[in-house]
Amino acid sequence: MKIKYKTDPKGKFRQKTVKPGITVAEFLDVIKDNLKYDVYAARINQKIDSLDTVLSTDSELELLDIRTQVSKLIYQNSLNLIYIRAVDDVLPGCAVEIETALSKGIYTLISRNGKTINVSEKKIDEIQKRMEQLVEADLPFNREVVSRETAIEFLKANNREERMDLLESVPNMDKVKFYSLDGYKDSFYGSMVPSTGYIKKFKVTKYRKGILLRFPHPDNPNAIPEMVDEVKLFGAYLEQSKWDELLGVKYVAELNHKIEKGEFEELVQLSEALHEKKVAQIADMIKKGQKRMILIAGPSSSGKTTFARRLCVQLRVVGLNPLYMGTDDYFVERGETPLDEHGEPDYENLNAVDVKLFNSNMNDLLAGKEVDLPTFNFMTGQKEYGSRITKIEPGQPIVIEGIHGLNDNLTKFIPKEEKFKIYISPLTQLNIDRHNRISATDERMLRRMVRDYQFRGHSAKDTISGWPKVRAGEDVNIFPYSDEADVLFNSYHVYEIAVLKKYAEPLLEAIKPDEPEYVDARRMLRFLRFFQSIEDDSMIVNNSIIREFIGGSVFVK
Repeated sequence: MKIKYKTDPKGKFRQKTVKPGITVAEFLDVIKDNLKYDVYAARINQKIDSLDTVLSTDSELELLDIRTQVSKLIYQNSLNLIYIRAVDDVLPGCAVEIETALSKGIYTLISRNGKTINVSEKKIDEIQKRMEQLVEADLPFNREVVSRETAIEFLKANNREERMDLLESVPNMDKVKFYSLDGYKDSFYGSMVPSTGYIKKFKVTKYRKGILLRFPHPDNPNAIPEMVDEVKLFGAYLEQSKWDELLGVKYVAELNHKIEKGEFEELVQLSEALHEKKVAQIADMIKKGQKRMILIAGPSSSGKTTFARRLCVQLRVVGLNPLYMGTDDYFVERGETPLDEHGEPDYENLNAVDVKLFNSNMNDLLAGKEVDLPTFNFMTGQKEYGSRITKIEPGQPIVIEGIHGLNDNLTKFIPKEEKFKIYISPLTQLNIDRHNRISATDERMLRRMVRDYQFRGHSAKDTISGWPKVRAGEDVNIFPYSDEADVLFNSYHVYEIAVLKKYAEPLLEAIKPDEPEYVDARRMLRFLRFFQSIEDDSMIVNNSIIREFIGGSVFVK
């Protein structure tokens, strides 16, 4: 039997002859000398399968390590169940809440009788040791698919009300997937590795009132990243948690029930009002601090343009008259654009920006001088002059949106006291249930997918195909600078996936089984099935961040 395989998404296929009946895991052992990173799943003839899948005919394999989203989620799901099992052993009667992504890990809370408890360092060490024991034992993750009725019966017997509530709110879910480990059983919507022995790298660390579950990151799959205390990100999490309590939506089932009862219009209004209040508070901070250089940055599909425009409106409300501009007009001439490792133009590299000219122009504006601002001609790849001769008044702020806004190297010649930095990102707090979180990365990809189709003529296939490159750029140019911001704006709306669903589903369903993007498309469709759809989104105001993606925005044409 011939197996064509590759160990890197951008690599070439190799070929190996093996006996029929070998599993993927056994095949990995045959080619282990060719593996740079541990593999947690395989794409077999364009279908994602577990490592215990038996290969009985000639096949084409793409071996997936943690650099891919699907493999990363499989690692996280498996680690979460090991962690939950260990907590159950060390702290009997306590419950685990998988909360949010933080510091390249997952922030969790432990509760007893519904109240969060502060776990001691000693107990956290015991949890770490128990997890290591479970991994050393190489215990199987047993998968079981049961009927809806059987699932409800089990969840009821184990006091899993929020998961029962979800099943009741999704009537078309006939089958439910469970995984069990060492006698502990729970439902997970994602997949797992065959056994605990695959999960070799992890660390549990006390953080504030909770526990941080840390593991390798795609940018270095062989090591646990250094701990970075993301203070502002954690502050945004706490703020959003309070907002979710106010809105009465913590889990997807609660959102579904509001949609079913026709209460989503009030939910939309409240969520939008919270956004407006936060933008107004930021405008007040800028005026009080007499800041004149307002720099806005965030990852793809964060809603930067709408936020910047709304901030400009609020700055006018407090008596300021901001000049709004981006950094795209400061690209270097096309022939000077740096190249990435594949020899392609890297427009997201800071060296693709004419930093010297940008600083010179901004300092001249702040000094009250008249400046001939460039306009970049994307057809010719050249900057043009003469059409944007600009001068600002004393005290007039400049609002600038660009991916490098938080990087001091962009504004290194501008006085620090003039700058006010804002990081914007949708930081998802809504979870499927207490053990299944929603990835903010997936939510941003949904936003981008809908926008790309609506306004840029791109298919969902195009968006999924280009997403790894987008994410790699963010890891280099945006995320390392998030805590440099003076303030963090969470652009997430608790209702948004229910709105995006009707736009995204037909785009994802159009991806064919023989296309490489099909795997991620099916994963996203399975995820969307948990949500009731908001079919009529006319109540969403025209200055909403969501309008930037679904259309109808007063700011983005």
